[in-house]
Amino acid sequence: MLLDGKITGDGCSWVNISPPISSPGAVVNVQPAREGASVLYPYGLDQGDHKNPKLDDGTSEKISLAVPFTFYSKEYQNLYVNNNGVISFDSQVREYTPDPFPLADGHPFVTPFWADVNNVEGGDVFYRETTDPTLLALITKNINQYFPDIPYTATWAFVATWDHVAYYGTESNKGNTFQAALTTNTKRSFIILNYQDIQWTTGQASGGDPETGLGGTPAHAGFNSGDEKNFYNIPGSQTEAIINITQTSNVNVPGRWVFQVDEFKVTGVPTEAPEAANSDGCWL
Repeated sequence: MLLDGKITGDGCSWVNISPPISSPGAVVNVQPAREGASVLYPYGLDQGDHKNPKLDDGTSEKISLAVPFTFYSKEYQNLYVNNNGVISFDSQVREYTPDPFPLADGHPFVTPFWADVNNVEGGDVFYRETTDPTLLALITKNINQYFPDIPYTATWAFVATWDHVAYYGTESNKGNTFQAALTTNTKRSFIILNYQDIQWTTGQASGGDPETGLGGTPAHAGFNSGDEKNFYNIPGSQTEAIINITQTSNVNVPGRWVFQVDEFKVTGVPTEAPEAANSDGCWL
C-alpha cells in the first residue's frame, strides 16, 4: 500500500512503501537502453490487433475476455482500453486529467500513462487478446527472469499499445509510445508496463503548454484497486519527473515496470529517498 509521497525542492519525487520490500539486484535508476532497442512486445494490425476509433477521450467497446483476469484478488471478465492511457475493468474511463489514487469512485483500473491523449491529432491505440505461443513464451521467459521464485507459465495475454499518440491541444509533433501487457495462468496474474518513447506529459485542458506538452497536471502511472484502500503510484506520477519513465524500472530493464497483481505485490522499488537529481533531470 502506498504511503504519502514526498516532493523535493527541485520538483522530483519519491515514495515510501509499507511493508518493506526487498528484491536483490532490482533498481529504479537504470542505464538508458541501447539505441534502437525496443522494450515493446509486437503490436499493430499485422499482429491481429484491433484499433480504437479516432475520438478525443474515446474508448474501446466492452471487451469480454476469454479467461478471467484476477486484479487485487477479484476476478474480472470485461475490460475497456481507454484512449487516455487507462485500462479499466467493467466500466469506461473518459476523464482526461489524472486524479490522485486512491479514487473514491470504486472503479478498478490500470494506468500505464493516464493523461489527455488525443488520437485525432496523431497516433493510434491498439489492443488484442492472445494465446499466441511465441508471445506467451517470451512473456513466460520475462516473468521467470523477474520473479524466479514464482513458478509461472503464461497461458493468456492481453496487450494494449498507445503508438505515438498526441496530446489534446497539441501544437507540436510530439507523440508518446507505451504499452500494457496483462498475463495470467488462471492462478497468478501479472501486468507488464512498457515505455518506449515519452515526449509529453500533459494536455492543454490539464494545464499543459500546447507547444511542449509539459506543465499543468502531469500524467499518472499506477494501479487503483477500486476499494479505496489498495493502490500503487509509480514514482514520479503527477510530477514533471514522469517524463523520464523510459529510463527507470523495478526489474532492471529501462522503461519496463512489472507487477504481480492477483494479490498485488511491489518489488524492486526503494523504501528510502533517492539520491539527488543528476544533471540529466530528476532521479526518475
